[in-house]
Formats: sequence, structure tokens, C-alpha cells
Amino acid sequence: MSEIWERRLEELNKNKLSLAILPTPIQKLDKLSEELGVNLWLKRDDLTGIETAGNKIRKLEYTAAKALSEGAEVLITCGGIQSNHCRATAAVAARIGIRSHLVLRTDEVSPLEGNYLLDKILGAEITFVTRRQYATERNEIMADIAADYEKQGVKAYVIPEGASDGVGNLGYINAVKEITEQEKQLGINFNAIVSAVGSGGTYSGLYLGRKLYALDKEVISFNVCDDEAYFLDVCSRISKDTVDTLGLPIEVSREDMHIIDGYKGIAYAVSTDEELAFIADVAHKEGVILDPVYTGKAFYGLYQELKKGNLKEYKNILFIHTGGLYGLFPKQEQFAKIFL
Repeated sequence: MSEIWERRLEELNKNKLSLAILPTPIQKLDKLSEELGVNLWLKRDDLTGIETAGNKIRKLEYTAAKALSEGAEVLITCGGIQSNHCRATAAVAARIGIRSHLVLRTDEVSPLEGNYLLDKILGAEITFVTRRQYATERNEIMADIAADYEKQGVKAYVIPEGASDGVGNLGYINAVKEITEQEKQLGINFNAIVSAVGSGGTYSGLYLGRKLYALDKEVISFNVCDDEAYFLDVCSRISKDTVDTLGLPIEVSREDMHIIDGYKGIAYAVSTDEELAFIADVAHKEGVILDPVYTGKAFYGLYQELKKGNLKEYKNILFIHTGGLYGLFPKQEQFAKIFL
């Protein structure tokens, strides 16, 4: 990357909020590495902070900074009833002294547990919508809520699902630079960086970071809902949005993206017994707890692909643990059946 763009990104980083605990550590998964015949490492983005834990805070550092620069008094965003992003947004809003309003997807009355409980504790206003409404009307619903606040004289700022847009993408562009610095410290070169893809921002940021820094490594994601074609479209759009917003010297191409389909399971945020048993097995072997929505599915996909003999060309693999621990608690009844 040219010195001009290095300085440009440094300037953007000066304007972001410093909310996450960074850099997050990288640890080797010794038992699984031996079992799978590769060097498997974990980037612990689940350790970015208790209230804001996970990948979302990297994006929100930039998004919330932009909201404050525009005089925002309330952050509006959306997600599922157990959304990590919504919980992190509520925590960020509380921390910077403004309000939050969450549009949460659910078709039934949900127990006050997990991320939903934390949303309430953090003081978020909540609007419930059905799955159908969420799929077809969420952006319009958030726009209407913002308009209502504006009528009250309250400046609102709408954050898209997952903070996955041209601004939020900076979080994982910066994470790529963080990884390259840690590679030097560890004396290792990761051939592949692997993550889950759910709203597209994390993968898009990693993809752009790899291209911007001209790194000789693959960026791979496992989709946790929809399919490969859908996420190639989403990630291309988000990446182009970032390139256009920042004027980055990058050409975005679907052909450069690597998304592995086939491991979303039953549906988004719905776990099979096999997936939950796998989470428990990884925890037993490595003392690391994955989440059921993102990392559990994606890491299960990576594990299965390596077991099949695929991806063997990547000898040093770094998996991004994007957090989501609180999403395990609503699965307690299903886990109870597994452990019996």
C-alpha cells in the first residue's frame, strides 16, 4: 500500500472511538491442530470487552464516531432477538452517553435472557417485528422510528444490520493490519484467514484489508444463513460502498471472494444437536467456547472441510472468533438433552 493511503487510514483511525480492548490475542489450538494436520490458530475477537464482546465493536468504533460527528442523540439498529450487534450497539450508546433503539426480530414472546436481557439492562428502547417484517421492511421501519425521533427534536442515526457498510468496514480493514503486526511478533505467516459471514461486514473488511495491503493469503468465510451467491452479492456491494466512500485504490471482484456454502444448518440462529455437541467438544479440547449462531457453524464447517482433505494447501490457518457467548444461554434446554 502506498504511503498516501497509509497516512489516509491513519487519519481515519485518529477519528474513531477507542472502545474495544485491542489488539485481541492470537492463540494456537494445539489439540485440534494435531488432530487435523494443520496449524490452527484463533484470533480472540470475543475478548474485545464484556459488554461489547465480539466483532461488532470494531465496526461500531467507526460508525458511532460518525454518528456523534453528526450530532446523533440516539442510535437505531436492527437484528434478531439475540443479536450480538444490537447488544453491542446498546452498550456503545450507553457508554458514549446517548440513547439506543433496537428493532428486534421474533415471532414469539421470548424469555428475558441472553443478549435480549442485556439490551434491557443497558437501557435500550425496543421495537419487535416479525420475521416477515424484518425480511422485507426493516430499513423502512428504522427510517420511520428515526422520523418519529426527529419530530421530537431528537437527532437519530440509523446503523444498518451488523454495522456492515462503507464506514463499519474500516473495523476489519484495520484488523488485517493488526494481524500482520502480530504475525511479525509470532514469527508466522497465516496462509488463510477464516471467519463466519452473516451480514457481510467482517468478511468484506478482511477482504479489502488483504487487497489493500497486498497480502499473500486467502480470506475465507462460511455463510451462516442464505447461500454463497447471496453473500457474494452482499459482500461485493458492501466492499464497493467502502471503496467509493473512502476512494480506496482497490478493484472489487466477486471472483476474488471465497465463501464456502453448506454449513448453515437448519436456519439462521437455529442449531442442530450435532452443532452444539461440536461446540462442547471444542470447549473440552481447547477451553474455548464458540457461539451457536456464527462461530459454531463456521468453525464446524472449517473442521469438516479439513477432515475431508480440503483446504490442506493452507498450513497456517487463522480463524476469527467473533464472539457471541451470550447466544448460548437460550440453548440451555437443547444442551441439556445432549448432555443426558
